[in-house]
Parts: sequence; structure tokens; C-alpha cells
Amino acid sequence: MDLKSGYPYWAIKNGLMSAFPRLEADIDCDVLIVGAGIVGALVARALAANGLDVAIVEQRDVAWGSTAASTALLQYEIDTHMTELARRFGDADAGRIYGACADAVLQFGDIARDIGDVGFKRSRSLYFASRWRHRFELKREGELRRRHGLDSEWLAASEIRERFGFPAPAALLTSCAARVDPYRFVSRLLRKLERGGVRIFDRTRIERFDVRTRQVIAHGDAGCTVRARYVVMAAGYASQRWLRASVARNRSSYAFITDPLDAAALGPLRDTMIWETARPYLYLRSTDDGRLIVGGEDDAIDIPARRDARVEKKAAKLQKRARHLFPHLAFEPAFAWGGTFAETRDGLPWFGAHREQGPRMLFAMAYGGNGITYGLIGAELIAATIARRRHPLAALFGFERGSRG
Repeated sequence: MDLKSGYPYWAIKNGLMSAFPRLEADIDCDVLIVGAGIVGALVARALAANGLDVAIVEQRDVAWGSTAASTALLQYEIDTHMTELARRFGDADAGRIYGACADAVLQFGDIARDIGDVGFKRSRSLYFASRWRHRFELKREGELRRRHGLDSEWLAASEIRERFGFPAPAALLTSCAARVDPYRFVSRLLRKLERGGVRIFDRTRIERFDVRTRQVIAHGDAGCTVRARYVVMAAGYASQRWLRASVARNRSSYAFITDPLDAAALGPLRDTMIWETARPYLYLRSTDDGRLIVGGEDDAIDIPARRDARVEKKAAKLQKRARHLFPHLAFEPAFAWGGTFAETRDGLPWFGAHREQGPRMLFAMAYGGNGITYGLIGAELIAATIARRRHPLAALFGFERGSRG
């Protein structure tokens, strides 16, 4: 599956950091994870910490799919408003989801600091009203967040202009956000997991599964098999292949990155990511080397060749919109790219077993704009499922929630 177009910055910056052997012999393990992107790596970390024998297989080089194209927005805010989740699932569950995302941002920081040298830094998130009428919903959103103890400061138009230098009707400012180099994070995490005993194989494709009562037998493309008590399907948007039911729709998103900019010119953008209420939304975030990533312009394209052809025009549109907000900054694209992402109907991920495959095959589908924070929550959920422990978000992030929303 071709997941990205153009020149994703993380791949260019880091080069190919890690290579692992192909699977060329039969093996046994407690859990086989299919997919070595950021979600697969986080799941492997959680399972290994529980003392399980874990193996990972990846059909390409590790972290070279959607992870390399991710712009890595780390925040507790998700694409679906908390007020909308409250309408769908109730006030308490909406608070539970947003609270878990806030905890995940903090936990991710601990993991990043433990690994080291992954471009992690805490930041703020400014969510502004794209249009005057949006401020009413934004006001209700902020009130609900604060009622659940979440950090969310209301800013009027005059405060936005004074503190951030661009016009907007209103905004919510939070301090629970961060940035990271996702490709570097995964590469370094996988090396650490390998040193701890996790077996990792890249350039290995799983062709089919035999799902049995007590185990799953995975058949690789080189004729080798993996016998596991459980399989965790963490292959990103390719995971849909293993389900007949459609659980999300694939779309494309686009981004570009500038050359390093003067720190004084960046001003508050040095430590604040900015995004808007319009859908699809424009967003801007800085990097640890003083560049700006500008992203958005999402569309319904799911054909790689058509996405490839749109990268340059999409970058030009993003550049124009960014310049409208900050005309003093040189938004010249140094590299531009596009990538696949998936949306669920309610903006929430899918973690756990699906009735089509039974309890031995678990899915880790961290779909949506908060894939990284979802991935960290889902890793703990998967670990709890295998250990037969109750997880507070199992029903909300599981496939059975389809009947609730």
C-alpha cells in the first residue's frame, strides 16, 4: 500500500536509521505484532513490559510508512469536539476520552525522555475560530473541558492579536501539547526493544493467518510461519485488508516544511502549535531546528497517483493560507509531501478484537488526527486485553461502540 507522496521531512532528515533481518525461519512467540510504525512500537513496548515474548514483522523498512509522513501533532484535543462526544456517548465518557488523551501526552513525554534524542518538546496548542459564528461552539467546548478539569484558556480576538499576532474571532489555548520527530522516535524505540529481547523483522510480508482456538499461525511471504498466542494487527491503514467490514474511510492530507527561520521572527510559534475550527483545518507547528510545518488541505483522494500529482498545488494553497495569517514569515516550502490517513465516523480509534476474526486477533487502528496519543492509550488497552484486565476505554475504543453512537 503506497502511503505517502513527495518528500516527507523526517525521512530526509534522518535517512534510513534502522534495518532488521527478514523472517527466514519458523518462530514461536506470545504475541506477534504486524506493523512497525509508531503504533506497533508502542504496543510492543507495553507488551514487553508485561513480560511477554513479542515479535514484530514489517512489510517495508520500519517506520517508513505513515509514521515517516506524520506531522506528529501531540495534543489532548482530538478532531471531534468534546461537546460532540458528549452528545454521542454522554458527558462522563467524553471527559474520560479527553482526559486519557491528556494523560497520554504526559506519558509520551516520559517515554521520549527515556529514549532520548527524538526531538521531543512540550508546547502549547492554540485552537482558533475560523469564522465568527464558530466562537459560540468554541465557548461551549472550553466550558465543558474546564468542567472536567482540563486546561483550556479562553482568548478573545484582541488577546489573540496581541499575543499571537494574527486575527481570529476567538480561541482556546492549552498547555498540554508537544512535538516529536516520529520517525526517529520509532527507530530508537525499536532498537531499545530489540536490546530487551523483542524480535524484529522487516521486509517481511504476512500473506495469511490461520486463526485457531488457542493460537494464530501467521504465514510469511518467504514460506516461514509464526505461531503466536495472539496477533496484534498494527499495520496502519493496511489493516483494513483483514476485515470485510469497512471501519473507516481513507483520505489524503498534505504538508510542507520551511527552511529554518529566525527565532525572533517565529515569536510565539516557537512553542505553540496553531490549528482552526474549519474542516479540513489548517495547522502550523515548529520543529526543534526552527522550521515550520504547515499542513492540511485534506481531501477524499485514496489513489496514490492522484495524490502524488496534487502535492505541489496543495503546498501552494497551504502556503497562501499560512501567509494570510502571518505575512511577515517566509513560508517557502523546502519539502512538501502528502500521505494517507483514515477517518472513523466519530473520530475515535479502534482497538481490540473484531467478531470477524475472533479473540486471538486484536486490531490497533489509531485512526484520526491524534494517532500517536491514541496509539499510546491503545497499547495499554491491548496489554490489558491480553492480560484479561478491564480497561476503562475498552468499550469506547472497541468495535462494539458502533451500536452506541
